[in-house]
Amino acid sequence: MAKDKTHKIILIGDGAVGSSFAFSTVLQGIGHELGIIDINKKRVIGDVEDLKDALVYSSPKKIFAAEYSDCKDADIVVLCAGMAQKEGETRLDLVSKNLVIFKDMVDQVVASGFDGIFLVATNPVDILTYATWKFSGFPSSRVIGSGTALDSARFRQEIGALTNVDSRSVHALIMGEHGDSEFAVWSHANIGGLPMEDWVKVHPEINEERLTEIYYDVRDKAYHIIENKGATFYGIAASLARIVKAILNNEGAILPISVYLDGEYKQEDIYIGAPAVLTSEGVRSVIELPLSDHEQNLMDKSAGQMKEVIDSAFAELENK
Repeated sequence: MAKDKTHKIILIGDGAVGSSFAFSTVLQGIGHELGIIDINKKRVIGDVEDLKDALVYSSPKKIFAAEYSDCKDADIVVLCAGMAQKEGETRLDLVSKNLVIFKDMVDQVVASGFDGIFLVATNPVDILTYATWKFSGFPSSRVIGSGTALDSARFRQEIGALTNVDSRSVHALIMGEHGDSEFAVWSHANIGGLPMEDWVKVHPEINEERLTEIYYDVRDKAYHIIENKGATFYGIAASLARIVKAILNNEGAILPISVYLDGEYKQEDIYIGAPAVLTSEGVRSVIELPLSDHEQNLMDKSAGQMKEVIDSAFAELENK
């Protein structure tokens, strides 16, 4: 009898986001092995011991303090390491700081013989996913970022709260940069299949001003959380766990992630938030929704802004 495939996850970066992601995988029984890498080896040992205590209430999993050599036979390497966003900083402010860190990390992962899928969470996630693709030399289908998965979850939650509907029955997307230039795709938002436009017609208490407020609340939510508690980590951890689950289970799930565009949405040579089909091989295809003229303009602006930052950051990296 053939041995069942072991699903192995390596997490690099055991800070607030990374440790919360690890805890999410344990509670949900995602993966059979979880190796954790961080420069703070003492913290990793403590987290491994702490996470193991939760296994009796979830499912069996091998959890261990890992080295880069352990990436060799991993299915997924999740990158959560790097400088965190501080109060008053935008995600794009972090580019130069984190490019140097990522170059070293990705080089070590690839040197191990790793041949799986990279999942990037560190901000600015779209740009660092692009950098991971460049540094690794991997096919773009096997390098993805968390993108607007968290933003879209926030969007669905806000619409659900506004309409008094379970957010799981709300289908709505945030696309573009995971950051200040992201945009709401109102043209495809629906509640139980009913377009948002039609819902509003029969619920006059929901006006355009309130919908605009929802978008701003979603876009700026990270700033409010950082102001209050210093960092965001539970929402993104749950988003990462969902992405990893879709990959390991070969689901063919459609999720809004940071994905490479090669002509889709009139964009080329960029990673940006858009819906894509995820399988055990990574991105099977990008779902190209017909955007309104206004939404397409917002996509163009978001992509254009990030390309400027990418060009500047990589030029700076080459001169170091």
